[in-house]
Amino acid sequence: MAEPVIVERVIAERRPVLSGYQGGSAKVRLTPALPAGRVVLRARAEDVAALSTSLGLKLPVKPRASVSSKGRTAFWIGPDEWLLIDEKGGDLMADCAASGLAHSTADVSHRNTAIIVSGPASAGAINSACALDLSLAAFPVGAVTRTVFGKIEIILHRVEEETFRVECWRSFATYAFGMLAEGAEDASL
Repeated sequence: MAEPVIVERVIAERRPVLSGYQGGSAKVRLTPALPAGRVVLRARAEDVAALSTSLGLKLPVKPRASVSSKGRTAFWIGPDEWLLIDEKGGDLMADCAASGLAHSTADVSHRNTAIIVSGPASAGAINSACALDLSLAAFPVGAVTRTVFGKIEIILHRVEEETFRVECWRSFATYAFGMLAEGAEDASL
């Protein structure tokens, strides 16, 4: 009779791609954002009000606009496209589906990550690899845009006067963090 085989059960745990990363300078802090749920939503203009009700926040309908409420943020990305972020563990997909309307949603929670760039030289650190005018007059608090940072696409959101959120794909996160770290050093000179 054969001896029983003992099988050890191993459960893989996904760690945030920037887990343990730290960076910045005397005038810029770089912090990996906490994990969050993310959904790309596409919908017709006439369905925005009902979807807003289902999501619990009013979807912005103007270019470069964002709205935040109760741990959720919606970024206007295009005339019929939004990036939704939930930092409280809510189910964005289910809330969109609850509207009962035809729309397109894609859960990108595991595709995206974010880096928080803060401090008095935060705009300078970002401008080291992004040519946008980040003055408060041109890019005020709440502004959001899809743009290029170095060689990658990002979504840039000005959270506060000296704080930005840089959303990027996980596969480019270490590149973005490295570029921001170099930019932070240069911006502090």
